Amino acid sequence: MTEGTTAARVVLVVEDEPTIHEAVADRLRAEGFTVVSAVDGPGAVAAFEEHDPDAVLLDVMLPGFDGLEVCRRIQAVRPVPVLMLTARDDETDLLVGLGVGADDYVTKPFSMREVVARLRALLRRVERAEALARTTGRMDLAGLVVDPASRRVTVDGAAIHLTPLEFDLLCALAVEPGTVRSREALMREVWGWGDASGTRTLDSHVKALRAKIGADRVRTVHGVGYALETGA
Repeated sequence: MTEGTTAARVVLVVEDEPTIHEAVADRLRAEGFTVVSAVDGPGAVAAFEEHDPDAVLLDVMLPGFDGLEVCRRIQAVRPVPVLMLTARDDETDLLVGLGVGADDYVTKPFSMREVVARLRALLRRVERAEALARTTGRMDLAGLVVDPASRRVTVDGAAIHLTPLEFDLLCALAVEPGTVRSREALMREVWGWGDASGTRTLDSHVKALRAKIGADRVRTVHGVGYALETGA
């Protein structure tokens, strides 16, 4: 996504705290986004189905049912970038959020500049994933099969469910199997960030990815980054 295409993007903001909701919505509108709103779990799912947004900013603690359940339900409808807004900073809570399909998170209190930057990065990631699907064929790596066109993954013939961001991270590693990809390169390619300030997010996604495809398939090179093992 370029700055010029921002106006075409619809963002669903789900936050029950009026002051935060208004501040986020106003800033996004000022940045050229179209904003739709919800203040509770059921309203968020209904708004998602009605407005078909390009991205969702989603508070974890909501009336009705929480943001994790909202994320689970909307991702079952179709994959969409989700940026969680959370007061929690516990790794377990964050892994749960990533596991139900959230792509990234910001911890309260946050700056509006950071929220906008993270959101734009997520939308750029979607465009890069679409481009990858058009240019990269099916990859078969010692029983791990990655198909960018269908966004499907199998391990030894068994289908594996990955969140959209887990899939994009796997593709970034799979296009150069056995090659160590630096943390900075992965943050730039998958998240669209220009630095490694969000490497905790990367580490959390690697942990979740290992749990699904096998811990021994993603090798850590301390102080550098990660590599996808080919099994050769």
